[in-house]
Amino acid sequence: MRRRRILVIAGAVVVVVALVAGLVQALAPHDDRTAANGSGSPKPTASATASTTPSGSPNASTPPSPPGFDKTQFSIDDPASIWVVSDKLRPLNPVDYAPADLTAMPIPTTWGAVPYLRKPAADALTAMTQQYTAETGLNIQIQSDYRSYQSQVKVYNGWVASKGQAAADLTSARPGFSEHQTGLAVDLVGNPAKCGLNACFGDTPQGIWLATNAYKWGFILRYPKDLTPVTGFEYEPWHFRYVGVELATEMHDTGVQTLEQFFGLPAAPDYAP
Repeated sequence: MRRRRILVIAGAVVVVVALVAGLVQALAPHDDRTAANGSGSPKPTASATASTTPSGSPNASTPPSPPGFDKTQFSIDDPASIWVVSDKLRPLNPVDYAPADLTAMPIPTTWGAVPYLRKPAADALTAMTQQYTAETGLNIQIQSDYRSYQSQVKVYNGWVASKGQAAADLTSARPGFSEHQTGLAVDLVGNPAKCGLNACFGDTPQGIWLATNAYKWGFILRYPKDLTPVTGFEYEPWHFRYVGVELATEMHDTGVQTLEQFFGLPAAPDYAP
């Protein structure tokens, strides 16, 4: 009898425990994320998502820096190079060099004949003078173009006869040293002529425009003001040298005025003994 009572009590305890467990299950909050997922796995929390994403945006690839100006792409020694540097310490080699591509230009001259320069310089000068006239309604003419070695002998001797050698050496290059012999240099003046071969040309409309704009066509003012100790020649605002648009623009943008300074060459105030 006593055994039966114990079994009854034990069964009642089991029933009570089962009822309590069911009640707890019924009252517990449901996880809606599991239902929304459709699968048994809950969605990752915000913190979990962040942990799988790299912090910050990926760095954009940095474009390579543009290469520096290549000062070796053309020779400064070859007289046929558009970058050849001729000054009182750097004679042309050979001294009687003559260009092979001299080209006539449809530009008036002070002496009335057809002028010539090397083809790249001739094409650029023609375009530049035409642009000047289109912009201003004024005109430019040539006072001196290509000169052969023999022509330079006559020009230089004429300066020596009229001014003496010391003064001539500040104005005219000796034969074999002249930029005019390269076919890349030209002396310009207004048309009608005013201040021809004179420093006052730099103050004329043509001189001002050329000093400001010539680089766009590949020309530099070869003998700037106050740089005689570098170039060896007095200020010549009429003397323009073709070096190509790339070099002329680089010199303009960097503020370097002479070829000697740009290429790191020695100053050439005087001829070697």
